[in-house]
Amino acid sequence: MLILGGGVCGLYAALTLLEKGIEVTVLEKEERPGGLAAGHERNGNFYDLGCHMLHAHDEGVFDTIKGIMGDERIEVNLDSKIRWMGNFYRYPLQFQDMIKGMSLFKLGWYGSALVGSQIWYKFFPREPKDAEEALIMLYGKPLYRFFFRDFTHRYWGIPPRELSATFIKSKMPRLSAVDIIKKALAKVGVKEREQMAVDSALLEETLHYSQTGAESMPRMMSDEVERLGGKIMLNHPVKSVEVSDGKVTGVTCENGEVFEADYCISTMPMPLMAKSITPTPPQGVLDAAKNLHYKPIAIYGVLVKQVKCIDALYIYYRRRIFHRVGEPTNAGLKVTPEGHTVLIVEMTCDKGDGKWTGDPDIWKQIVADLETENICKPEDIVEHHILRCETGYPIFKLGFEPYFETLKKYIDDIPNLWTTGRQGGFCYPNMHKAMRMGADAAEEVIKLAGKD
Repeated sequence: MLILGGGVCGLYAALTLLEKGIEVTVLEKEERPGGLAAGHERNGNFYDLGCHMLHAHDEGVFDTIKGIMGDERIEVNLDSKIRWMGNFYRYPLQFQDMIKGMSLFKLGWYGSALVGSQIWYKFFPREPKDAEEALIMLYGKPLYRFFFRDFTHRYWGIPPRELSATFIKSKMPRLSAVDIIKKALAKVGVKEREQMAVDSALLEETLHYSQTGAESMPRMMSDEVERLGGKIMLNHPVKSVEVSDGKVTGVTCENGEVFEADYCISTMPMPLMAKSITPTPPQGVLDAAKNLHYKPIAIYGVLVKQVKCIDALYIYYRRRIFHRVGEPTNAGLKVTPEGHTVLIVEMTCDKGDGKWTGDPDIWKQIVADLETENICKPEDIVEHHILRCETGYPIFKLGFEPYFETLKKYIDDIPNLWTTGRQGGFCYPNMHKAMRMGADAAEEVIKLAGKD
């Protein structure tokens, strides 16, 4: 049994399989396990590839991870904020916070437009043609223009009218007070046809972390995989996946090593998975692979000579070069030397642009924005390190669905191959959902192998 990718999805799949006595080998291209959840050590300190903490929403996943991590697990109260209209508010941003500071005229205009939008689409329903129309259907045109349009464009580098409406259903959080309005409308027969956005994260919950950051969980999961008899092969990027008589028979790595496979679970990016299959897939499949894209991310890990920089675990910013700044020391991360802290400065980017390469002008802008936001002063910055991920977020471009379905069908038609996780499933799970996806794929293997 082969698992391609040693992120938390692949590692959890491995654990699920090993518990049923199925031999597992995990092939991971990087020098450490974890994928997006991996921590990176620089000069004695750990920097996360973003703000990654475990939720306890999936009881089965949480109990497994809790048992594996033992005393290394730290419980942390959720404390996330957003910088909005000159103040800090809890994140997910509440509708009542969005409207603070508005004039009565604007408040009435936005509120009436929201109600009017719900009534209009009740009597004249249609499927939104893109993300822009989906957001307008949800919140009305004035509120869309006020809050969502520019931020969405800046974050993704794509205007909402060029994003699929599926993006809103998969990624955009709902606003609680908007739902209150919609429930009131539903009592008089004006009901939302379907859920058009994902439920917001809880305002109050306990997250789970460690003194060395996100790296401890995948590291300890890897140790558990090996303790149970599994193999984890680091620095083993996949070159090709051999298919014979309609089934996967083996995988060849870039170093020339060949691994035989009765079954294969892939968490590789779905387009890369399809293009790696030998013999070459049909041209329609290759064309579909070219039309699924991911948004790269650049993370600037900053060591600062301050005890504390922000009053939160992480804060979202709408008007800065960065989108989010986290301070994992507020969650218990240990930093050396004493009296210092670490900042995780997150940005979406394009591969090869200034954010990706670390252009000096970009760094100057980051430093200037950190100072403007009173996060830290330039003279207190000791060092910074750039972490990158080329496939950070799937991009739901307008019209992506048929390409996705083509790839998915092609892979699904190979009976002993599964593609799953954020990159492999081309979706947006957080860590516990990604692990559940890995477990679900493993359960399919277990059934086919007659081990259930």
